[in-house]
Amino acid sequence: MKIPHSMQRPATTVTTHAPACFGRSRAWRTVAGGLAALALLAGAVAAAERPRVGLVLGGGGARGAAHIGVLEVLRENRVQIDCIAGTSMGGLVSGAFAAGLTPDEMMTAMGKADWRDMFNDSPAASDVNPRARNISRRYLPGSEVGVNDKGANLLPGVVGGQKIKLFFNRLVYSEYGDPQIEQLNLPTTIVATDLVSGHKVALRKGSLSKAMRASMSVPGLMAPVADGGTLLVDGGLVDNVPIDEVRKSCNPDIVIAVNVGSPLLEAKQIGSLLSVAAQMVNILTEQNVTRSLATLKPTDIYIKPDLEGITAGDFERYAETAKRGREAALAMVDQLRKLGVAQPQYDQWWASVVPDRSARPVVDAVEVAGLERVDPDVLLPRYKKHLGQPLDTGKVETDVMRTYGDSEFDSVDYSLLTTREKNILRITPIEKEFGPNYLRFGLELETVAGRTADFNLRAAYHKTWVNSLGAEWLTAVQIGHEPGIVTEFYQPLDKEHRFFVETAAAYRRKPIGIYQDNKELATYNVDELRLDLNAGINVGHLGPVRVGWVERQRDASIETGTLALENGSKRFGGWQASVFFDQFDRLYMPTQGWSVIGNYFNSPGEGYSRAELNLRAAAHVNDLIFHGRLYGAGAPSGTIPGYDALKMGGFLNMSGFVRDQIAGTSVAYGSIRVEKIIGELPLGLRGDMRIGLALESGKVGGLFTETNLRGWQNNIAVYIGGETPLGPVYAAYGYAPNGMSNIFVYFGTP
Repeated sequence: MKIPHSMQRPATTVTTHAPACFGRSRAWRTVAGGLAALALLAGAVAAAERPRVGLVLGGGGARGAAHIGVLEVLRENRVQIDCIAGTSMGGLVSGAFAAGLTPDEMMTAMGKADWRDMFNDSPAASDVNPRARNISRRYLPGSEVGVNDKGANLLPGVVGGQKIKLFFNRLVYSEYGDPQIEQLNLPTTIVATDLVSGHKVALRKGSLSKAMRASMSVPGLMAPVADGGTLLVDGGLVDNVPIDEVRKSCNPDIVIAVNVGSPLLEAKQIGSLLSVAAQMVNILTEQNVTRSLATLKPTDIYIKPDLEGITAGDFERYAETAKRGREAALAMVDQLRKLGVAQPQYDQWWASVVPDRSARPVVDAVEVAGLERVDPDVLLPRYKKHLGQPLDTGKVETDVMRTYGDSEFDSVDYSLLTTREKNILRITPIEKEFGPNYLRFGLELETVAGRTADFNLRAAYHKTWVNSLGAEWLTAVQIGHEPGIVTEFYQPLDKEHRFFVETAAAYRRKPIGIYQDNKELATYNVDELRLDLNAGINVGHLGPVRVGWVERQRDASIETGTLALENGSKRFGGWQASVFFDQFDRLYMPTQGWSVIGNYFNSPGEGYSRAELNLRAAAHVNDLIFHGRLYGAGAPSGTIPGYDALKMGGFLNMSGFVRDQIAGTSVAYGSIRVEKIIGELPLGLRGDMRIGLALESGKVGGLFTETNLRGWQNNIAVYIGGETPLGPVYAAYGYAPNGMSNIFVYFGTP
């Protein structure tokens, strides 16, 4: 076996000179051979006398980083391990060690890992396909309820484990082939729990990374792993310190058991639903740990690091946790030192553990496995670029996350299968069992203190894979301040989903305020019927470009106040074209990226056209985020009529005015913002909380309302909020010298 370059020692040259009286004589060769034979015999005797050692690494979430510190001490004292068993985080470290990673390499991997992002399955918004991205903006991501012939089904867990599994792949060098437990040179057992029967499952064969992922599946938090006819979850529920399993594996003379389990919570720490669930798991875990520890013999070595103050979720404190594990092992160093072997023997053993990583295999074929609803030919083109190339896990992961971003799969994994003839890159998407049709929900609440309070609740039925090309049909109803109904059909025209046609029919009632001198004169209800027919092309993951025809029927009637405009109806239509390129990392409140949104509408019957261009960009430096926006709109030909006026006003859209307060025929607008992150959501949830400052300036020409607001209107806004599982949430204060000085409160999906 070849030792990785990072682990090789500097070469040392030893030259042996024979005494002159021997020269090259047969006698000298005989003596040299005899000495070698004696050395081999001595090594064999030493190996025979060495007690067999089994290592057990217990579960404990982030507290399991202490195992790395223990492994450091074992390595320094040349303790040769004959078999290893682990549960949960102990299973992760056990698998990494058996795959040939040194403690230093594990620490490097822990340092590179973005643990907060890893426990959030959502890919960057820029990696989500444009169609799914559009739907996620309107409906709460992750809130869908699956509908199939079994009825309605909820999500199987808060975290699906998509990014965690990819991390495990990198950790065990899957680019050299998917490591199989039974082929490891260090006998390894990873413990999981059968969620159906409640029995312990000792994994001694199959995919190493899959076993590691299964053993860490905390019920209710992380989705279980399907393995044949079973569902596997965290092994800590049944055997958190699997001493019995390591005895079965190699019948060791001495067991080294490391316990990093979380203690029971105190009464004052239990209050939320999550804390109650955590306490239930802790109770089950502590009971089986007590039974396991009772089987230890006087000659065994028990290590329990002092992890006071470190919780199972403190992954970012890995360095401190590993240090405490090291300290606990050093306290037992006298006993550990007795198990040490000579350096050459230890090096020889470790060299046998480390697999050959001298050259990455070249991908000879690509296949997509296990699909029933989704056509594999839709996915294959994404991975053909890897053919004939050494497997690059970074590039494969990018493609895997974009496939996952299609929102059709519970998980997407990859493996390199090596046969005698070729190396096969196998992509394994697991289709959502609770699909293929979904109920989706969205809500929106916006309050302007002392003025308006608007609430909308929407629900949609989303049917996917209507045909083999992946057509979608979505019908939605909204109740509240702006009631409406919409049905839309989206039809890809090719298997790569580059070209599409779509049609939509919608009805919406929207209240519109008529303002003059910051006073609302009247409120009109505008009922709109709309029919759209478009053809388009998806420009990679940038977004779609569309062209088509839109037909509208608008009926306006006064609801309250003084008659400012005449009641009436208007039907008009025209050609439209749009571009919607979006490369932000988040749907609503990004930290980096850009977007270009453009719309053009031409109504031959009404003799006017309308064009809009909205440019946005964001970048961050540590916890500071900078935003810029430029927006312009107007009439390239003719004059925009009042019934299709451009409108400004609202938070971050001239914040000193209420929504749509200013209406006219042209708009020029610019803003700069700076935000500081002041908090982050718990593990498993994407988002953060921020405070922000916005400086805005806008000008509306051809005024229909607020006819005295001529020239540039400056605005300033301060706010606190962030992106949450319910969409953006914020409270803000907006001020303009000529405006209303508004206080906004908002949450939901726009």
